[in-house]
Amino acid sequence: MYIIPPLALTALVLLLTTTYEQRYQRYTKAVANWERIIRAATFSLAIASIIRSYYCKTVELFFRKIAVSDSHGLTKEEDELTWREQHAYGADTLSKTIMKMQGFYVKAAQIVASRPDSIPQEYADALSVFTDDNDPLPVEVIKEVIEKELLVQRGEQFDDVFEAFDEVPLGSASVAQVHHAVLTKKYGHREVAVKVQRPSIEEKLMGDVANLKQVAKVFRGADLPVDYYAVFTELEEQLKDEFDFEAEAASMERMHNILTTDEKGAQRDSPIVTPLSVPALVSKRVLVMDFLKGVPLSRASDEMKRKGIAADGVEAKMFARKLLKSLTTAFGWSILESGFFHADAHPGNIFILDDGRIGLIDFGQVKQVSSDYRKTVAKVILALDERKSDENPDDLAKIGNYASGLGIELKDDVPAHGQAAIAMWLFDGSVETFPSGYDESEVSPNSPLKAMKEFPHDLVLLARSTVLIKGLAKRFGVRWSLSQEWAPIARRVLQSKTDQIEEENSHRTRLHFKTWGKRQTERVVKNLPRPMKKRALSVVLRHQQRHDAKQHKRQSRSVK
Repeated sequence: MYIIPPLALTALVLLLTTTYEQRYQRYTKAVANWERIIRAATFSLAIASIIRSYYCKTVELFFRKIAVSDSHGLTKEEDELTWREQHAYGADTLSKTIMKMQGFYVKAAQIVASRPDSIPQEYADALSVFTDDNDPLPVEVIKEVIEKELLVQRGEQFDDVFEAFDEVPLGSASVAQVHHAVLTKKYGHREVAVKVQRPSIEEKLMGDVANLKQVAKVFRGADLPVDYYAVFTELEEQLKDEFDFEAEAASMERMHNILTTDEKGAQRDSPIVTPLSVPALVSKRVLVMDFLKGVPLSRASDEMKRKGIAADGVEAKMFARKLLKSLTTAFGWSILESGFFHADAHPGNIFILDDGRIGLIDFGQVKQVSSDYRKTVAKVILALDERKSDENPDDLAKIGNYASGLGIELKDDVPAHGQAAIAMWLFDGSVETFPSGYDESEVSPNSPLKAMKEFPHDLVLLARSTVLIKGLAKRFGVRWSLSQEWAPIARRVLQSKTDQIEEENSHRTRLHFKTWGKRQTERVVKNLPRPMKKRALSVVLRHQQRHDAKQHKRQSRSVK
C-alpha cells in the first residue's frame, strides 16, 4: 500500500481546506518572517564586524604603546589620524549596509545623522546621504499601485485623473515615493504631489525596527550619548500609523487648522506652509496633495551656491534667522497650544519654497501629548525664561521641579540640578555654562543626558523637534533660545481665561500691525537692486543681533 509522506499529506490537507487567498496570505507571511530573519542576521553581522574592527584597533594600539622602543609609540596627531581612519572604515561599512538593506534602517540613519555633534564626523558625513532620495522604484510599479489602490474602485483610468505624471520621483523615502503630477480638468487642473506607499513595506519596516531595538538594547549600557532603545521604542509605536495615508491626510488638515487658527478661533498667518490633501484622491496607500515648489533644506547649501549667496554672508544669516523663527513658532503653537505636532521633522522634509517661505511636509508621524503634559512643558519654558541666572539655586530648583513632571528621573549619585540642566539642554541653545559642572556636549562624560535613568517616551519625539531646531541654530552659527521664543506662547497657555481673552485681543491687534509692516518691508526689500538689498539686510541683521545680545545679557545677569 502506498503511504503519502507527511509533508505531502499536510500540503494536500491545506489545499483542500483553505481558499487561494488564505494560502497566499500564509505564504506571504512565511516569506516576510524569513526575510526578517535574514535582514536581522545581515545587519547584526555588519555591526559585529564594525565592533570587532574597533576591538582589534584598540589591541593594536595597546601593544604599540607598551612596545619597548619609544619609536613604536604614537604621537597625539598619529593617534587621532588612526582613529579617524578607523571611524571612516566603520562609517563606510555601516553606510553600505544601510544602502543595501534600505527599509527602516534608512530612517534610523536619518535620526542618527540629525545630530552630527553626537557622533564622529566620519559617521555624520556617511549617514547624511540618507536624508532623501533612496532607492527609487520604477514608475511602472508606482502607477500600478495607484491604479489598484485608488482608481479601480472608482472605475477610472489613469488618464482620467492625471493629465501629466513625472516619471522621475521628487523623493524616495523608506515608506513611500513622491511624484509631481498635474490633475485633469475634472479634478481642478492643478499641480499636485502624489505620495505612493511602497508595496509590502509595512511588515518589512516593522521587522527592521524590532531588529534595531534589539541591537540598541544590547548597547543600552554602553554610555552612548543617546538612548536609541527609547527612541526606537517610541518610533515603533508611531510607525504603526505611518502606513495609513488616510490618517496622514487627516493629520495634515488638523495641523493646517492649528497653524492658521488660534485658540479663540480667530484666523492667523501660519509661520510655515503645509500641504493639504485632495479629498477625492486619498486612499490608505495613495495620497494626492498640494505641490510645494522649492528645495529641501538638505539641498539648501547647493541652491545658495548656485545663486551666488555666500554661506557666511548677510543673506545667508537672514535666511537662517527666518528659518529658525518659522520653525520655532510653528512647533511652539502646535506643541504648547494643542499638544499635537509633527514628529519626524528633518532636513529632507523641511522645504525652502521658491517664494522664500518655509514648508513642512510628510505628516505620517505625528504625536499627541496630553493637556497636562503640554502645560507642564509651558511651565518649564517660563521657568527657564524667567530665571535670573544659570546658577541661581532657587531658579534651578524651580526648573528641575517642573522638569520632573515631564517624566525625567535621575540616576543615583549624579551632580545636583540634573533635571534643570536637562531642561536647559532641551529648550535653551544659548546656555554657555551649565550648572553643577554639566556639559552641553552629548558625547561628554558630563552630559546631562547621561544623568537620566532613561529617556521618557512622551519626551522622545518632542525632544527630536527641539533638538532639530537647536542643531540648525548651531549649524548656522546663530544663538537661539527656544525658551525665550516660546515664553509668550507658554504664558498665554497658562493664563486664566479672563486674562487670556484680554491678552489675546491686545496680541491680535499688535500682530495685525506687525504682520502688515513686515509684509510691506519685505516687499520693498525684495525689489531693491542687489547692492542696496544687501545693505538693507545688514541693517536688519545688526538690529536683530543687538536685540539678541540684550536678551542674552538679561538672562546671564546674576543675582546680586
